[in-house]
Amino acid sequence: MRLFRQLFVVVALLCATYAQAEVVAGRDYKVMNSPMPTSSGKKVEVLEFFFYGCPHCYHLHPYISAWEKKMPKDVTLEYVPVIFNDSWEPMAHTYYALEAMGKIKDLHDALFEAWNVQNIDLSDEARITEFVAKHGVDRSKFDAGYNSFAISSKIARSNQLVQSYGIRGTPTIAVDGKYIITGLQPQETIRVLDEVVALARKERSKR
Repeated sequence: MRLFRQLFVVVALLCATYAQAEVVAGRDYKVMNSPMPTSSGKKVEVLEFFFYGCPHCYHLHPYISAWEKKMPKDVTLEYVPVIFNDSWEPMAHTYYALEAMGKIKDLHDALFEAWNVQNIDLSDEARITEFVAKHGVDRSKFDAGYNSFAISSKIARSNQLVQSYGIRGTPTIAVDGKYIITGLQPQETIRVLDEVVALARKERSKR
């Protein structure tokens, strides 16, 4: 009887582990009815739709940053700043201006901290310029990029992606133009992301 109980416990633990590892469409992620084209070539495309002032994005940020550092070589990650209202637009300009300058990795964390921890007002270009200048960014180059045609074009593309993917909240992750992950806790988001990336990779191999 004792041996039977021990075997029962082992089987139960294995079943629990399997259940935790399994991701289910409709519960853990959504499948788009009409897949979107990707721009990642042969690599699996991952898009994170975010806003610096979103507390849920802030809590996911360290997890997605750690994931990015060790993500497979056949995967690309692109951050897409979302503009749900006019007050969000300055931060989209900021993201793309810093990206064009090669400075986004230097200030990505600082911008999240400014909004969510330090409560710094970054609601307009003047305050943002002052903030990035204090973090070593060339003020004149940033100003030039912030209002450039190239940045406006990127923001137009961002808005189009938000509309095409039907993004309703942040953070939302889209995988290979087909799968949507949103509304999960940070650790669960990463677990599901790994599984969905593997699913997308498997589908690509069949093409």
